[in-house]
This record gives sequence, C-alpha cells and structure tokens, in this order.
Amino acid sequence: MVALMGPSGSGKSTLLHLLAGLDEPDGGQVEIGGLRLSRRPEAVRAAMRARHIGVFMQSGNLIDHLTVAENIRLQQKLAGKRDGELASALAARFGLSAHWNALPSELSGGETARAGLAVALAAEPQILLCDEPTAEVDAENERRIIDDLVARRKDGTAILVATHSPIVSQAADRILRLRDGRF
Repeated sequence: MVALMGPSGSGKSTLLHLLAGLDEPDGGQVEIGGLRLSRRPEAVRAAMRARHIGVFMQSGNLIDHLTVAENIRLQQKLAGKRDGELASALAARFGLSAHWNALPSELSGGETARAGLAVALAAEPQILLCDEPTAEVDAENERRIIDDLVARRKDGTAILVATHSPIVSQAADRILRLRDGRF
C-alpha cells in the first residue's frame, strides 16, 4: 500500500488516470502483469481495467440511473465475476445495506463515496487506485475504509492511494511525495 501525497495540482490524480488507462502518457507505457495497457483501443483498456484494476476517483464512480446494488453488480459483470454474496458483503462493510436500492442522487456525500469504493472493489481487483477515498467521510467511516484497505493489502492487493490524510498515509507501507509532477 503506497500513499501518494502532494499539494493540490501536483499531479496525483493525473498519475492515477494514467495508471488506470484513462489517459495516455506522453512517453513510455503502462503495463499490467506484463501486458501493455497504454496506446491500446479504449475497449481493450476498459476490459483490462474491469478485470485487473479497481478505480475510485473523487467523483463519477457511480452511474446516476442505477441503484447502489446495480452499480456494484455492473462492475462485477464487466469483470466477468458474479458474486451476489460479495456485493452484499461490500454494501454491509461500508454501511450501505439500508441504501442497497437507492440511486446516487438519494445518497449523502459520504454514502456516495463509500458506494463508489464498494464498486471499485466489486471485482476483487489485483490493483486498487484510490483518489482521496476518505475525503467525504466522517472519522468512523475513514477508519472503516482504512481497515478495509489494510486487510486487502494483506490479502495481496496492490494499492495506490492519493491522499491528504495523515491517517491514511500512516497506514501505508510507503509514502511517495509529488510536487509539480515529479517525485
């Protein structure tokens, strides 16, 4: 688990977008498990992302016209994994069971963030990229999210977390500091 820290505008979100295959690097390439992700058609990058990478960004993690349950199940379907028990367990883990059938517009900011993280974890990715996963949550839910990330790290998930939170960075094995796009 690596914490990526730096001031706003330092390039943290850009780096996450590059690693997720959402943007193309100006030079070099991004690989996942020895397979090139960058400079491939979007459909190929999307399929690789669905199978291997959980992505949690600061916004846009949920599809507005789908319920929490449908968002989680869609991610599983895209990755070729259907596990209703895992979907329910994720909802329970992040305190969303009561909002299982809620649309994103019916959720608070913290609930939306937790639902987005549940979606990112729905396919049990090998790699998890998180952009400020605790920015919209209270202290209790921040602890819950950190505990979940630590448990996933112990189970072998590679995690990169862009954060300003000292609590999140303390849970990391390593801290990388970015300033003006440079480590």
